[in-house]
Amino acid sequence: MAEWETVLQELRGFRQENNAHLGEIKEEIRKMNTRLDEAEDRIEKAEERILTTEDAVTEIIKLQIKLEDKLMDLESRTRRENIRIYGVPEAAERDSASMGDFVEKLLREGLALSQDELDIHIERAHRSLGPPPPSDAPPRSIVVKFLSFKTKELLLRKAWQKRGFTWNGKQVNLDHDYPPLILKKRREYADVRKILKEQQIPFQTLFPARLRVKYGDETKIYNTVVEATEDMSSRGYAVRVVKSPETALEHLKQLTWSRVRGGPGSGPANKRRDPAAGYKEKLRAFKRSSPTHKEN
Repeated sequence: MAEWETVLQELRGFRQENNAHLGEIKEEIRKMNTRLDEAEDRIEKAEERILTTEDAVTEIIKLQIKLEDKLMDLESRTRRENIRIYGVPEAAERDSASMGDFVEKLLREGLALSQDELDIHIERAHRSLGPPPPSDAPPRSIVVKFLSFKTKELLLRKAWQKRGFTWNGKQVNLDHDYPPLILKKRREYADVRKILKEQQIPFQTLFPARLRVKYGDETKIYNTVVEATEDMSSRGYAVRVVKSPETALEHLKQLTWSRVRGGPGSGPANKRRDPAAGYKEKLRAFKRSSPTHKEN
């Protein structure tokens, strides 16, 4: 009996010791759950701030695009009375009193305009900004601003009808004074226009940067070089297909994620089970049944 008493005392001590350890474990689990709740709350708030910031940045990008379009339209309107003259050698105007006098003389001679036929009112004229190019490079264009839009349109029409003119052995051409961005977009069609010329397909570059092509009885208008190259490639022309570059707005949409928690009270922290339930179930699996003793 004494041995049994000793065993029972040891078991009671072991049980008390286990209860103390389990209490410590429960306290640690409670603290960990508290820290997890705080971390989840902070992560949720950070997600909300990020999503709100992304929404604001998206609206700012959309507004920037609208403002850029308006700015482009405004700059184009300020250049409505302007033309650019290409092909005039550098320093060809040095013997004239001013660039305006030189341009007027050049246009009258090149387009065969008499003094009575058209009164050219040039407000100002100058070479395009930048240092003089090397001798083997194309000369800088001449920017001319007229007082009248009608005068500018009439001169351009005459120049286009004559397909430019020759002056001192040099081919001279006239064109609109496009803003740099529009000029860049129009130059993107260079390869397309080259192929169309080789195939003898009529085309026309429309304002601001569109291309009208006539395929037999069909007339097609392309708004971008991407549309032009994709359609021409599908028609069997040997043209390099241009891919549309990814915009900042498209890149932002790819990086945006969805909210994980639907809001306060709906997150996983509020659905967590009793912290003691987990380890109780595990300990129950290892619980041994008490030994049964038969009396002799």
